[in-house]
Amino acid sequence: MRTSMNATELLIWSRLRGRKVDGWKFRRQQPIGPYFVDFYCPAAKLIVEIDGPAHQGDATWAYDLRRQAWLETEGHRMLRISVSQISRDLNEVIETIYVVLLEQEKRGFFRRPHPPAPPATSPRAAKS
Repeated sequence: MRTSMNATELLIWSRLRGRKVDGWKFRRQQPIGPYFVDFYCPAAKLIVEIDGPAHQGDATWAYDLRRQAWLETEGHRMLRISVSQISRDLNEVIETIYVVLLEQEKRGFFRRPHPPAPPATSPRAAKS
């Protein structure tokens, strides 16, 4: 597990955290079995992996494929997104994640999470 995120991961995390994608909760650096995944939505069993330069090379690619096969065997769906996709159009990447969440919902693999709670108001604000 890494304790810090690179710039691309920070960018996408800023858009996933706090249930910003239609109320879906994501976790970062989530352990699943013997692996850690970049981002995980437990309700949808959706893994979002960011593929950058570290994922290039035959040995790394073979490891990634074995890892993905194991995670999918456990019932998870993996969405791989390249650093270049995020740099090119972050909004399109978030839209793609949202579409996959809707596909997972249609498959019925999970229960729909509650939408985010409205911001709390103080009793004083309600009296005004």
